[in-house]
Amino acid sequence: MRYIVIGVLLLIQGAVFGQGCCSGGAGSPLAGGASTGVLKKNQMEVSLSHQYNYSDEFYTGDQDTINLNDQLTSNYMFLRVDYGVTDKLTLSLATGYYLNRSIIELGYKDTITSSGFSDLIILPRYSVFNKKRPNSRTELTLGVGLKLPIGSNTDSTTVGLNSQGENVYVISPPTVQTSTGSQDFMLYGFLFHGYQKRKLRLFANTIYVKKGYNSMGQKFGDYLSLGLFVSKTVYKNLGLTAQIKGEWIGEMKVAKTVSDVDLAIYNIDLYSSGSKKVFFVPQISYNYKQLTMFVASEIPLYQYLNGVQAGSMFQLTTGLSYRFMTKKASLNPAKTVEIMPGLN
Repeated sequence: MRYIVIGVLLLIQGAVFGQGCCSGGAGSPLAGGASTGVLKKNQMEVSLSHQYNYSDEFYTGDQDTINLNDQLTSNYMFLRVDYGVTDKLTLSLATGYYLNRSIIELGYKDTITSSGFSDLIILPRYSVFNKKRPNSRTELTLGVGLKLPIGSNTDSTTVGLNSQGENVYVISPPTVQTSTGSQDFMLYGFLFHGYQKRKLRLFANTIYVKKGYNSMGQKFGDYLSLGLFVSKTVYKNLGLTAQIKGEWIGEMKVAKTVSDVDLAIYNIDLYSSGSKKVFFVPQISYNYKQLTMFVASEIPLYQYLNGVQAGSMFQLTTGLSYRFMTKKASLNPAKTVEIMPGLN
């Protein structure tokens, strides 16, 4: 199971550039979030990853178009902590921090940037089916969770001085905000089938994020993702994984109280929101005892974007995870004794 953590590292990209520079940024990615089945009772896993995104391509539909900006980039740190409450129930808590999220305007004239925390993700997962055979194992895990904003969705940028010589600020585009500011509902599913002797694993996962309205009357598009994976252990500690991921993002909506003037101030174009994409994600991991190091890159195979939006171009994620038991079984199988965390 420890290789699966690596094999699904970028379950949700959170539409980092998926809804354009002038419309919905859709908040933080869940790099490494909600990506596994369940842990053993009293088992804990800590995962830390860094995700880098870059794009200088714009699309209308599935065709390249004239750029609205020169570059969009982000550097994102993601921390996830999972704990096995029972052998069937695992509680997952995660959050992320943007080191920077930036738009470089045409002609490299100016840069709009922000940094800060994104969201808090709470996602319990429950194993509804887990059957072991002599040479294989099958698991089905479901989860229901919440994504709560802890970062800002109203960060502003200085655009000049007024007649009194004071700075004039406008709200930055959603693409550089560290959070959508909405409370979102999440559904998760994970299906796994592994062959122990062959060291081969086949699995799939899906996640649906139902977005809510934020304090500014904005509702970013709902998110649906489906990933299909094949993973193989080679040379004892080296894991290779290939993923095909389909992604759908709905169109952005606003409350009736939000006017066209408000949309212009917020740098939002409702028509330029929503997309359909397909990715190939090669991944490699190396395991040393309880520590796993990993790297993954997302390669777009097809993308269709409504209106005019920045397309997906380059993404690289690196990180590590550490899995350990917080309690060790005593000589009597019916009892356990508590030990210091990190020992097993």
